[in-house]
Amino acid sequence: MVQLPNFSETNHPMIQSLFHYSDRELLTLFQRYPDQGKYFTAIYCRYGSIVYSLIQHQVKSPVQVDYLFVLTWRHIFHELRGLDLSAGNRENVQLTLQTWLINSTALCIKSCQLPQVESIHYSLQISPPPLWVYVQQALNLMPALIRICLIMEQTFHWSNTRIAAYMQAEGESISPKDVNSLLKEAYRQLDNLLPADIRSIYCYSEPGNQNASESQLPKVSAN
Repeated sequence: MVQLPNFSETNHPMIQSLFHYSDRELLTLFQRYPDQGKYFTAIYCRYGSIVYSLIQHQVKSPVQVDYLFVLTWRHIFHELRGLDLSAGNRENVQLTLQTWLINSTALCIKSCQLPQVESIHYSLQISPPPLWVYVQQALNLMPALIRICLIMEQTFHWSNTRIAAYMQAEGESISPKDVNSLLKEAYRQLDNLLPADIRSIYCYSEPGNQNASESQLPKVSAN
């Protein structure tokens, strides 16, 4: 029997309020309001179990299944921005979102080269795909120095002293105290750069609250 993950975000009132929208309406809203994450999350909740089942039938390791699952949703996230379902396919048959998602999943299964289990630093329970892709988007907008410090702390659990030593070896003049300041700034920027609704769904901070504590913020993954 296929064991599916628990899509707990489905129970969030913000997501439940979108249940009545059609696939096409959710896609349009996602494309129209890129600063909001709830529409992508609603699509994920609607089709996450199908995507996971397809991957699970092709990949043996549970760790690799979860990792390919999040990579697939990252691919879906970027491709959805420009998706036009009304364009049809080569046979001039109009695509449905479900068919497109199944095809996209099959493409990712076929093309993705998965790393060894021991080199994967990803937890589906800690960072579900919608949260993960928006965190990655936020990280890409952050200055390199604070991004590296944040990843070292969160992914590898390095101390401020070890981070400072590594950065000094790379030619940066930085102390453990400096690292502490950089991490505080990193959390502040991550908090600001995440869509308010994503923070509300996953981090339990009120939309618009710019002072969420570090414990409320998602764990960062280097993968």
